[in-house]
Order: sequence, then C-alpha cells, then structure tokens
Amino acid sequence: MCSPEPINCFPVLVNILSNTFLRLLNSTERFRVWSELLYVGENPGLKNHIFFGLFTYLLVLAAGLPPLFAMSNVEDYKVKGTSC
Repeated sequence: MCSPEPINCFPVLVNILSNTFLRLLNSTERFRVWSELLYVGENPGLKNHIFFGLFTYLLVLAAGLPPLFAMSNVEDYKVKGTSC
C-alpha cells in the first residue's frame, strides 16, 4: 500500500483510515489521494507560469556560475595551486 518513502506513506495511511471510518458509518462518500506535485488538471495555464518561472530562475543561475569558476581560478593562481 505504501512506498518506502515516508512522505508518501502518511497520506495513504490517512486515506485508508478515513475511508474505513466512513464505511463503518455507512457513508457513500470516499476520500481520494493522488501524488502529484501540483494538480494542474483544472488550470493548464498554471503549468506555463511554473515553467517560465523556473526557466527564468535557471537563466539567472547560469549567469552567475561563470564568475564563480573564474574566481576559483584566480584563487588557485594566487596560492600557486595546480589543477589536476
């Protein structure tokens, strides 16, 4: 019923217990659990906003990486370090 990851186990356990209690009370309603990061079935535009937000974040991150490598090389030069 449960995957080895504890983050997935608790919602499944709560779902099983809740549906068991509902059956004991003769209810016809049931709980459903799905494991998706974000449920975007109702709003497909949300997926585009998330994609472009993450894409912009990665562009900013990529712009900051080359100076990091350059500073590392300058530090190696100062201490007369050799690279492998």
